Amino acid sequence: MEARDPELERELDATLQARGELGPEYESALIDSFLEKVEQRLDGTLDRRVRRHFAEQQMVVARGGTPPAQATGTFGERFGFGIVSLVLAVPLSAIGVANAGIDGLVVAWLGIFGVNAVHAARTWPWPRRKRSASDWDD
Repeated sequence: MEARDPELERELDATLQARGELGPEYESALIDSFLEKVEQRLDGTLDRRVRRHFAEQQMVVARGGTPPAQATGTFGERFGFGIVSLVLAVPLSAIGVANAGIDGLVVAWLGIFGVNAVHAARTWPWPRRKRSASDWDD
């Protein structure tokens, strides 16, 4: 959809003319009708964009790559993993301290840190370069 859509401009002009002829008592019905047309136009534009984005992701997968959403993970996935880590940190810390004192606490938190570091490295959006056979010859 262009910044200025001539068809929507004609619809708006027609709505304003109809309001002038019919009077203010039909104003809400005319506005609802115009907004419904705008909504249909936006839905069509959004559908085209989603289909194009989905097709681009399929092309990336077909060429052997990973789609960006899978490579970086979603915000919800990262947020959920962080919350679960913090919730599990409390009992793991208590168990570590009860069994081995401060050393157990340190080991528990190193484990929590390690798991989160591996998860962050897996979902980090930095570019991943595939290794070729010539990389191993060095």
